[in-house]
Amino acid sequence: CYTTECMLCDVLPAMRGGSTFTSCGVFFLQMGWGDLGAFGEPSKETPNLDQMASEGMLFLDFYAASPLCSPSRAALLTGRLPVRNGFYTTNAHARNAYTPQDIVGGIQDSEILLPELLKKAGYTNKIIGKWHLGHRPQFHPLKHGFDEWFGSPNCHFGPYDNRALPNIPVYRDWEMVGRYYEDFKIDLKTGEANLTQIYLQEALDFISKQQASQQPFFLYWAIDATHAPVYASKHFLGTSQRGRYGDAVREIDDSVGKILKHLQKLGISENTFVFFTSDNGAALISAPKQGGSNGPFLCGKQTTFEGGMREPAIAWWPGHIPAGGVSRQLGSVMDLFTTSLSLVGLQPPSDRQIDGIDLLPAILQGKLIDRPIFYYRGNEMMAVRVGLYKAHYWTWSNSWEEYSKGIDFCPGQNVSGVTTHLQEEHSTLPLLFHLGRDPGEKYPLSFVSDEYQGVMRQISAVVQQHKETIVPGVPQLNVCDKAVMNWSPPGCEKLGKCLKPPKSDPKKCFWPH
Repeated sequence: CYTTECMLCDVLPAMRGGSTFTSCGVFFLQMGWGDLGAFGEPSKETPNLDQMASEGMLFLDFYAASPLCSPSRAALLTGRLPVRNGFYTTNAHARNAYTPQDIVGGIQDSEILLPELLKKAGYTNKIIGKWHLGHRPQFHPLKHGFDEWFGSPNCHFGPYDNRALPNIPVYRDWEMVGRYYEDFKIDLKTGEANLTQIYLQEALDFISKQQASQQPFFLYWAIDATHAPVYASKHFLGTSQRGRYGDAVREIDDSVGKILKHLQKLGISENTFVFFTSDNGAALISAPKQGGSNGPFLCGKQTTFEGGMREPAIAWWPGHIPAGGVSRQLGSVMDLFTTSLSLVGLQPPSDRQIDGIDLLPAILQGKLIDRPIFYYRGNEMMAVRVGLYKAHYWTWSNSWEEYSKGIDFCPGQNVSGVTTHLQEEHSTLPLLFHLGRDPGEKYPLSFVSDEYQGVMRQISAVVQQHKETIVPGVPQLNVCDKAVMNWSPPGCEKLGKCLKPPKSDPKKCFWPH
């Protein structure tokens, strides 16, 4: 039997009244393609993730849905491009936008999230770490399918003075249990914080609880230690050849190893599908002290070059995924939505366009599924990959104004005519690269070559077909208002940490990149 359904028969008895259960885990962080030893990082400081790769499958051609965190996270949980699910802005052309404290929008009720669907199949769902899909009450993760939450609606920026800007809250389920820098310490001078250890223990306890009750679960472990300002616990500080960023990576690696060992100790590893990946490429603007490595790829976070969107990715499922596998399947974070549904025998919603594909044939049978990858920056399709070829319809790293301030998303990598500081349209003659011969996107193919002409005929048809399917969602990242910040989150009154908000004054958000 070679169909996906039959290959999953032995892991779905829980759906048919048996005692075994199948669970899913997603590790979703900010790391670069070149940050793991399994992907060639020379210091080899990620032994647990490297072992995960040796026991599972590496995806070498796996992509974020956006070069920025919030849109990628929305895409993972909906299986849809940010331009469809509303996580983009129309305030300016091709701008990266996310969910800072003053954002008015967030994930819409009209979107169907993965945990909502898994919940209907009897799953218990938990998010640990950063939500980043809106912090106002209607956007709370427990209103969108999650049963438990320990973490924060925003990243760990700060500390703030609680007058002009409030410190970010940390939630347990419906209510805050403190704020970053006040109750959850982060020492910006030394980089010391115990948050990763707290998040690790939350994961271990959740898994133990679900296993004890034979309850299938979905765990979304979305910690942010590698996002500047980078942090690590005292035990890991100063232990990496790569500085503080490496310390954070080592602690994450250690935590992933402990989670996988915990699954094995509880005897449920063969019934648990685990996937490790990132929400965008390493932030080279923070390098070298607080930024990671994108390996051989061009630029980093905020850009639609390979360094901004190609991610490290590992699938792990002992007894099902052949050990030591390497896949060249073109994959996307949106595929985790569709693949997770397939694992539990569910179909994706049929009333909307789903961009994610089911990766199980690639993972379990080694098949290669023909599909394109679209690179969006805000409301614009910047590039598309078909096979080994990538065509840029627009190029832009960042503006001359921002670049003159020292903001550089491509430090040491500027390529004439490619890493442009003005938005350059190439729709008539897209810049075309062969990523096998030129993974660094330095040598565009000649417009007059037979290779260029033949490939672009194929890519043009793919792009035309794709654009015919695009019905943009209502943009959620257009309006900002300081009155909606984290002044008085639920539970603040119990802690004496409620703050008085300013008068509402909604304005267009400014997105310079």
